[in-house]
Amino acid sequence: MVPVLRIFDEPKAREFYVGYLGFDIDFEHRFDANAPLFMQVSRGGATLRLSEHHGDGTPGSFVTLIGAGVEALHQELRDKRYKYLNPGLETTEWGTLDLCVTDPFNNRLTFSERIKL
Repeated sequence: MVPVLRIFDEPKAREFYVGYLGFDIDFEHRFDANAPLFMQVSRGGATLRLSEHHGDGTPGSFVTLIGAGVEALHQELRDKRYKYLNPGLETTEWGTLDLCVTDPFNNRLTFSERIKL
């Protein structure tokens, strides 16, 4: 399953997902030069689709990306000193280490790693 997240501003999406979070762009698609952008980004085992198309995705969606290396990602993000966000780590009662970020379009992404309590 690949989540589709609604975006409203291509430069801001690129700055956040590629520049800040370190995703790679897998592909980009437009029906013509004036059409909205649809693109796929990935990082490690995480894949997301970002769409400017009306009706694709719901603004303010919440996605959990399960994997490993949450502490390393947290340090990587802190080192970037991104002026719009400084996320922390949370150890949950159900045994995960979570890093939650909110994109410029109010979509929330949680990078989650299973840990032993």
